[in-house]
Amino acid sequence: MYGIIDCDNCYVSCERVFRPDLEGVPVVVLSNNDGCVVARSNEAKAMGIKAGTPLYQLRQLFPGAKMAIFSSNYELYGELTGRVVSIIRAEAPAYFRYSIDECFVYFQGVEGIDLKAWGEALHRKVKRWVGMPVSIGLAPSKTLAKVASHYAKRYPGYHHCCLIDTEEKRIKALQQYPVEEVWGVGRRYAARLAGYGVKTAYDFAQLHGDFVRTALGNVVIYRTWAELNGQDCVPNEEYAQKKSICTSRSFASMVPDLQGLTTHVANFAARCAEKLRAQHTVAQVVGVFIHTNPFREDLGQYWSFEEEQLVTPSNATLTIVQAAQRALQRIFRPGYQYKKAGVIVMGIQGDTPIQHDLFDLQPGQYERLQRLDQAMDRINRLYGTETLVLGSQQYTPQGGEGKAGVFADAIRHDHRSPNPTTRWCDVMKLK
Repeated sequence: MYGIIDCDNCYVSCERVFRPDLEGVPVVVLSNNDGCVVARSNEAKAMGIKAGTPLYQLRQLFPGAKMAIFSSNYELYGELTGRVVSIIRAEAPAYFRYSIDECFVYFQGVEGIDLKAWGEALHRKVKRWVGMPVSIGLAPSKTLAKVASHYAKRYPGYHHCCLIDTEEKRIKALQQYPVEEVWGVGRRYAARLAGYGVKTAYDFAQLHGDFVRTALGNVVIYRTWAELNGQDCVPNEEYAQKKSICTSRSFASMVPDLQGLTTHVANFAARCAEKLRAQHTVAQVVGVFIHTNPFREDLGQYWSFEEEQLVTPSNATLTIVQAAQRALQRIFRPGYQYKKAGVIVMGIQGDTPIQHDLFDLQPGQYERLQRLDQAMDRINRLYGTETLVLGSQQYTPQGGEGKAGVFADAIRHDHRSPNPTTRWCDVMKLK
């Protein structure tokens, strides 16, 4: 049996942990640079607020409405969801984290567990210890567990845990589940399936396997079909390991010069290096892309991508940042107003063992980089992210000198909440 634990309205729930006054109040969380809505509370959904609604339209569409608006605070979200995962790690026989708000567990070879009672108890424990509501779906395959999680979230009678453990429950769940909502199907394949009269997940599961394999011609869709029929056919490692990591962001205002782009790219590359170290992996390739604003037709348009191959796979911040900067210099073209950039690390593999190139680094250089990263990571964990950064990561405000760790002029977050669990300056004060 498999289970998936999903944090309900994750970003909104994180904001409510330290703001109990927001229970029952419509809450929305905005994208980077306070652009548009990326997360909504159930109350906000009931008001008709759609995902992707720009902030300026939100104020026009709902004038005078009482709602709480927050900028994205990934430091807070990562810390709180990490606490949720630590509880799951202690309670589950085996687990792997799928995303920031989802975690798979599995029970192969474990006997005598009342899975429904286990799931309900886990929900209560996470809610009591962290303050985050979670929903648990349990089923013989990962895709069916996702379906069960859908019902656990939407129907109070399940007490936050839905178990699909019989053929009767499987059929009933799939008959009421739209095919476009099935994990791994997507809009494009849903449209093709509609041409064959397939409207629900049950209709899809009833198709013959040979027809699915030949007519749709996609191994992922075939696996989804098999999983809906109760077959566990997707290896855990395929979901647990990322084949690439991307960090990208649209800028608050357009950037015309190489120096400004270099600073942004250095920060994106440093974040990719942190993610590599967090999952104990290294990368062989560092890619960088930049592009202008496609909505500004009055301006010149340019897009480009460049890769830098590392002689020795690495997760060192200095190595990844330097490689990204070399790639950026090759694709930068003056005379354009750039709106977005990003860094992608690829060729990811485990960080042990690593085959070093004889002529790549000076003797002892690899160990020195390791110690440097360990020290930076430790300080940033203690005092908050971006407390200690490379010199190339420091943004310089227009008309003044930059300060290490000051990034306010790089990303707009006018509605950002405090970080009471990771920053001493934000620790809650009781009066």
